[in-house]
Amino acid sequence: MAAGAKKDRPRLSRDVLVTAAIALADAEGLEAVTVRRLAQLQGVAPTALYWHFRDKEQLLDGMAEHLFTEVVLPEARPDDWAGELRDVLAAVVAVVRPHPEVARLMPTRVLASPAGLRLTDRALGLLRAAGLPAGPIGGIGLFLLSSSVAMVAAEPGRRLPKDPQEREDAVRVKHASFMALPPRDFPAVVAFADQLSDCVDPDDYYAFNLDLLVTGIERTAARLHEPA
Repeated sequence: MAAGAKKDRPRLSRDVLVTAAIALADAEGLEAVTVRRLAQLQGVAPTALYWHFRDKEQLLDGMAEHLFTEVVLPEARPDDWAGELRDVLAAVVAVVRPHPEVARLMPTRVLASPAGLRLTDRALGLLRAAGLPAGPIGGIGLFLLSSSVAMVAAEPGRRLPKDPQEREDAVRVKHASFMALPPRDFPAVVAFADQLSDCVDPDDYYAFNLDLLVTGIERTAARLHEPA
């Protein structure tokens, strides 16, 4: 029986390990991802993983790279740089949304893999097409990519329980804590307690914030091209 189980186990490869590590992060949080724990789940000694990853940092690099590789870049829009830029950022969000724990790894690793570099190159080219001055384009591009990932990490209610009944109870408690704040000190927090307690419509949340990012670039570019 043991021999058969071993035979049925997927071959230990970089892709298998990274996929398992992402699944572990999804289920238990990023802090649960260690070389030792991953080896335990694969039924091997930790030393077996060192053929693929020297340490946890390399494993985390591999997880981020895997998600960047999953991003499907959109068709080019030669006459609509803003629409294309929005599509690029939306493609990033689409990949990251199911893996909010891994989102934390991505902003500092976007330039560390071929897939991240391709994504960055596309974003920078679109900012250049917008007519932004060359000096700040690099920083703006990294800001936009980081912000699209940060949307996932910052989604209201992201850390609430997944069980519907437990989630409902947790939202009620969270909402009550906001409503209990003195309105004279925190008038806006009390006014928007519903939205701060849970993400009422996730699709609207992402659509609005993507529009916010791209519209900011559009208006900045237009202002720079206004006659003096």
